[in-house]
Amino acid sequence: MQFHHFPVIRVLAAAAAVGLPPAAQAQALPPPQNVVSLSASASVEVDKDWLTVVFSTTREAVEAAAVQGQLKQALDAALAEARKAARPGRVEVQTGAFALSPRYTNKGVINGWQGSTELVVQGRDVAAISQLTGRVQGLSIARVAFSLSREARAKVEAEVTAEAISRFRSRAELMSKQFGFAGYAVREVSVSSDQGLPSPVPLLRARVMSASSEDALPVEAGKALVTATVSGSVQMK
Repeated sequence: MQFHHFPVIRVLAAAAAVGLPPAAQAQALPPPQNVVSLSASASVEVDKDWLTVVFSTTREAVEAAAVQGQLKQALDAALAEARKAARPGRVEVQTGAFALSPRYTNKGVINGWQGSTELVVQGRDVAAISQLTGRVQGLSIARVAFSLSREARAKVEAEVTAEAISRFRSRAELMSKQFGFAGYAVREVSVSSDQGLPSPVPLLRARVMSASSEDALPVEAGKALVTATVSGSVQMK
């Protein structure tokens, strides 16, 4: 219903504006004067506190049911071990992607099936997750990445956004004075933040470190750069 109402409102508004005398149109839509556009940013580096490890395995067989059975057996064993370390917010365990597809010969005839499955372990307890990687059997480490937890990201974004807004206001005040005006009024403003992408650990290194079932995966969290940008326009007055 809303999609049908909006075009009608815009058309009526345009028609009303066309019907107004030139003087009335000028009063209704005054051209912007003494308006300046500007932006300000603030950034902060923080320690990443959220580790994600994705385990995976692939199986092949002549029958699809056999592939499913093998994947289920491997996933059940990995889940049983991972659940021993599970703690809300500290070590979280969930199943990941599951795929099953036919395998074809050069003549386009199905001669078997192949499939894959994933197990995802993530959380703040980096030491516990690292130790767990040495105990999970039947699945190999496919991906490892560090990022910011939701709580850490929200706290940092609030702080860096406040700093960016303060810088925007300072720039607006400074530019207004430099142009000979006493102050300013904000016309429009937008605020955005960017954390960047999680840092992956090289796949080859991760698989090598998981070769020994007794060794923990050595990992280094590193830092994340969180940036907030405030942009818009102000009316100098």
